[in-house]
Order: sequence, then structure tokens, then C-alpha cells
Amino acid sequence: MTFSAIVVAAGTGSRAGGDKQWRTLAGKPVLRWSVEALLQAGAEVVVVTAPGDGERAAEALSGLTGWRSVDGGATRADSVRNGLAALDGPDNQVVMIHDAARPGLSPAVIGRLLTALDGADGALPALPVADTLKRGVGGDVAGTVDRADLWRAQTPQAFRLGRLRAAWANWPDDQTPTDDCAVVERDGGRIVLVDGEARLMKLTYPEDFEMAEALMATRMQTRPVQTRVGMGFDAHRWGSGTSVWLCGVEIPHDQTLIGHSDADAGLHALTDAILGAIGEGDIGDHFPPTEPQWKGAPSDVFLKHAAGLVTARGGRVVHVDVTLICERPKVKPHRQAMRERLAEILDLPLDAVSVKATTTEAMGFTGRGEGLAAQAVATVEVRVSAR
Repeated sequence: MTFSAIVVAAGTGSRAGGDKQWRTLAGKPVLRWSVEALLQAGAEVVVVTAPGDGERAAEALSGLTGWRSVDGGATRADSVRNGLAALDGPDNQVVMIHDAARPGLSPAVIGRLLTALDGADGALPALPVADTLKRGVGGDVAGTVDRADLWRAQTPQAFRLGRLRAAWANWPDDQTPTDDCAVVERDGGRIVLVDGEARLMKLTYPEDFEMAEALMATRMQTRPVQTRVGMGFDAHRWGSGTSVWLCGVEIPHDQTLIGHSDADAGLHALTDAILGAIGEGDIGDHFPPTEPQWKGAPSDVFLKHAAGLVTARGGRVVHVDVTLICERPKVKPHRQAMRERLAEILDLPLDAVSVKATTTEAMGFTGRGEGLAAQAVATVEVRVSAR
């Protein structure tokens, strides 16, 4: 079933230490967990971010399709309204409103919500209150609250698009709802409960991340690991200069490589190899040479970005192999420093990094001393959803 979903990610998360939706949880950003779950369930997803955070969302959700972002407002209610305004489906279209701070969303919860919405105006996952509840006044217990029929509400909360819009239109401007179901409740709507899940906990305080990390890491371990290999190639012309950057190491030389950035062909080839392993295009897609901000930029920025995309998918780079093709400079005296630098950038053990050099026996553009070439292979492991 196709439906729409709004993921609210515009809050500051101050109680959790700030920016909790962008923090890494079990190998990928908190926001990505929920968006992936909704996309896999068939949703059209609108991510509501704070103004100016669209690029952060694009980085966190790199490689995913079927989503778009809009700017949020001053309050959560304003952000939900902005998300609703971005949807153009019919009135009977199902829409789910979800908090990015609840990364443990499962297909089972989504399925229960879709089923429960038949014959109701709204549905939400919830857990019965298990703890004894006390009312406190000034630090003293003022009474015990009967917990019978009390539930802990979670998200996503599901509605028909037209019904939710009508309820919001009738909501008083001087009041702030605690959740979206409260808006439909006040408008006379019938809300039904479905079974929630403990792992759908909300990340509110710093200590919540430790618990969520354990829960999500266990969830990741149940997904199969896929090994992928990517290849990269790069070449640059020689020009006048006094040094050259190769594999993150500056080498004194009577020439330099010409390029928009620092022209480190080794890092460029390796960046493309990692991007290729996860189907993320090439270095020019992420760092266009037409953009002045990358002029003279150190190429380790590009490599760290590519490795970060692997991490965001819950994966890791496990091995890299770079071959430099040139007559000069001599690479062997610097090869160990290059391996150490690559190991540092990628957080790999030294024996998982290889740097080699060869010549073309005076043939071709490298043999004639016109330029230098590099090729690279990267092996990555990513966890994939079962199909």
C-alpha cells in the first residue's frame, strides 16, 4: 500500500545534547533509520528540517530516493503543518507523522497502523504503563495515580490526509498539542491504539543513546552482510611546482600535478573506488570542479566523505589497494608513509592498506612524463535489508 509520511526532524534536541537527529546510531544517522523503514514500506517521505539543514538531511540520507525535505517552523506543530502543505495526495491518502528521534521503527508497527486505520480517524502505537505512577508536589508524594487504562503514546501516528488537515484547520492558534492525535481527538475523531514496541523509544536524554545503540546494533546484526568491491581511476598532468601530493603525503618534486583541488590522484582514485562500491557515482558528483570552494582543497576531505557514506549505511571499508603509475617521483621511499596516512583517514589496520607503484616502461603519457595516473580497488561490507 502506498502512503505518505512526514518525519519531523526540525528540533534542537537540547535535552539529548543537541542535534540528536544527525548523530550516528549503530553506524548511521538517527534520521536515516526511520526514513529507510518508511521508504521500504512504500511511503512517499517528507522530511521536515530546521531552515538551512536541508544539506545535512541530504548527506544523512545519501543514496535513498523517494524523499524530499521542507523547512520546519518555530514549533513542532508548525513543522507538521509545513509537512502537510508539501503533500498533494487525495483526502483518503494515508499519512503518518513520525518523530525522527524514534529510530526503532519496524515494518510490523507500520503494518498494524495501516490495518487499524480502516474504520478509524487515527491510529497510534502505544505501550501500557507498567510502572506505578506517583503525583509529586514540591518533591513530596501527593498521591498514587491509577495506571489502569493508561498508555504511553509513540509515533508514527496515522490518519487520512483530508481528516488530519481538517482537524488542524479547527485547532486554536493559542494552544499547542502534545501530539497529532490530540488534534484529531479535539475535532471529534476516533483514535485507535495498536501495539507499540519498546525499541520505538524516543531519544530524549544522553543516556537514551546507550540503550538505543545496543538495541539497534542487535537489529543490524540480524541483517545479512554483503561484500562489495569498487574500482577507481584518475590521472593528472604535470605542471611547474616544487612538490606533489600522493595518497595524502606531500613529496618534494620538481613538478606538481595540475587539478582543481590538490590533484592527489591516489586519493581521487580511491574515493571513486569507495563510491563505486556503494553505487554513489563518482567524485565529480559530490565535489564538482566547477565549485570554487573545492579549489586547492585537500583530497582527504573527499575520501573521508566517501567513507562516511559507507558508515551511514551501517557498513565499513575493510580493505583498500592503490597503484600509482608514473616514471617519477620514486614512490617506494614514501610508500610506508602513504599506507599510514590512508590507514589513519579510513581508520583501518595497516595490513588492510596497500600502496604500490609501477611504470609503463616509457610508453604512453605517463611514460613520456606528461602526467601521473592512479588506480584503486576498495572492498566494503554493508548490511542490506532482506528482499
